[in-house]
Parts: sequence; structure tokens; C-alpha cells
Amino acid sequence: MSISVLIIDDSAVVRQVLQAILESTSDMKVIGVASDPLFAMEKMAKQWPDVIVLDVEMPRMDGVTFLRKLMAERPTPVVICSTLAERGSETAVQALAAGAADIIAKPKVGLRDFLQGSAADLITAIRTAARANLRALRPRPAAPVATVPKLNADAILPAGQAMARTTERLVALGTSTGGTQALERVLTALPRVSPAILVVQHMPEKFTAAFAQRLNSLCAVQVREAQDNDRVLPGQVLIAPGGRHMMLARSGAQYHVRVVDGPAVNRHKPSVDVLFRSMARFAGANATGVLMTGMGDDGARGLKEMLEAGADTFAQDEASCVVFGMPREAIKLGAARHIIGLDSIAEVITRAG
Repeated sequence: MSISVLIIDDSAVVRQVLQAILESTSDMKVIGVASDPLFAMEKMAKQWPDVIVLDVEMPRMDGVTFLRKLMAERPTPVVICSTLAERGSETAVQALAAGAADIIAKPKVGLRDFLQGSAADLITAIRTAARANLRALRPRPAAPVATVPKLNADAILPAGQAMARTTERLVALGTSTGGTQALERVLTALPRVSPAILVVQHMPEKFTAAFAQRLNSLCAVQVREAQDNDRVLPGQVLIAPGGRHMMLARSGAQYHVRVVDGPAVNRHKPSVDVLFRSMARFAGANATGVLMTGMGDDGARGLKEMLEAGADTFAQDEASCVVFGMPREAIKLGAARHIIGLDSIAEVITRAG
């Protein structure tokens, strides 16, 4: 059965290229294109799509306003296809928080070549969105064959023995598709006095800073994008920057993070497995690991390493995940000591301190 797709973008070039890409895919059918949400709603009145590919900045009605209206009235999987620029990144983060399933970043120039080169990512995002758990996707009031080797955490950090236990407790969270909404739910529920938290959210470069700023404006804890050698402190959440790996490091009893370049691990940079391995090695039984909603298996092996190093480990349950991929793989590996719902994660973090 084919996935029906509606494309909403004010660029005729983007609409043309996206339509050509999707119509060349055997399991997708473009049922319409529109230059803005008002035209799109006229088409949707006649035939409702399985997935919407949506631009953010458009005439008459912007994409975020349309997305909020859509999620309030009839939740439908949406993939954001938005210009990757500092000026627009906050808007794209708002779209993710409003319920978008995924985001594909596009440049302002060279759009045709970029979209054709990113066809595999777009197709994967649409397939994943079509399978999304819409109840989990609502905000609160099979992937293409890779052309590069799939590396594991050895590419960034060799495995090693856990360091001795101290009194300081640390929490690591890993998430991907659906994670922007899930993290907001979790972090806004935390009191100001909370254990130190490290987060890997699969997100494009430049978007993580705006995402962290948004969360910081909503949370009692301090949230910011991590920088190399940042101290890891209670009451603070450090989010791995897009396009870089984040690892825990330790000097005596003091923790800090290393933010480094390197190859993608499990086809992601930042990678949850890299963070979790570093937690196993440098925090050991001081740590708590939580693997949340997301596609693929990034983080599953790292969570198992944390468990074997004495950490307490959790996987988000299927009912509350937008995509039950990463937690499912961890559960299959026996890496999760506990399986919990999204609304229980904040309590787990608070107890960890």
C-alpha cells in the first residue's frame, strides 16, 4: 500500500523536485502540491494525505501556525523541509515542538542539487512519519540501504573499565524522531534542583542551539547547547550540538564533556551510543541511562554497556513513543532494566539525584 503525500512549499522548484523524487519511489504517491497552507486545506478537503511535507516560511499562513492548527484538529504526520539558517532555526524548532515528526534542512542556494542528493534522507523521514504513533505525536495543553559503513562507538571512544563510584549522580538521555516533544515534556517537569543531565537528540547542525534556548525558556533547570570542556553540574542540562559527538569525561571527581568531530556512528552525529559508552566508562554506577523515542538502533548497545557498568537503565515504552525503534532494540538486547512511559521519566531523573 502506497503512502500518500501532500507537498506544501512556496517554491515552485522545491515542489517540482520533491514531487519527482517521491513519484520515483514505488511506495509513495504525491496526491497534491500547494504553495501555501490555505491552498493545501482546499486539497485536503477532497483527499487527506498520510504524510505532509511542509515548509515553514510561506505567504498567507506560516507553516508553524498551520501545523498547530492541524495537530489540534486532525493530527497528521508532518515532515518539515526548511531552510537551514540561523535566522530560521528557531522557527523550525518551534515546528518540531508543535508536533512535526522530523526535519530535513535545505539550503537557500543549490536547492535542486541538494534535494536530489538528500533524497534518501527525505524518503526515510516520510516512511518513518507514516508509521508514527499519532497519539504520542500530538503535543500537549524501512530505510534505504546505506552507502557508507555503519560505524559503532569504537570509531570515537574505545570501550574501557568504569571508573570508581562517587556520590555525584548523572543522567544521560538519548532520543531521535519524536524526541523534541518528548524532551520538552520531561525537562519542563523537573524541579530546579535535579541531577546533571546530558542529552543526545538527533537534530541537524545549527538547530540544537535554538532548541536548547527554547527549552531553557520553559524549564526550571538550566538548558544549553554543550561546548567542549563544559563542567557537568547539577541543575543543568547539556544538549549535544548537531554535527558533533558529545562524551562524558572525568578528572578526579569532577565531570566535564568533550565535544568532538569524527565519523558518524550508527549514521548519526551526535550519536547516543557515543554518549552512553562514555557514561559507562567514566560514570559507571553513578549513572542513569534513558533511551527514548526514535528510529533505528542508536543507543541500544550503549545502554547495554551502561547496564553492565552498574548504571540503572530505562527504555521508553511503545505506547508513549512516536517511533518505537531505539527503545525496542535496547529491550531486545536486554539493555533496559526498566520499561516506562514518557510521563514517568521525569520522576526517574528526580529519583536518580
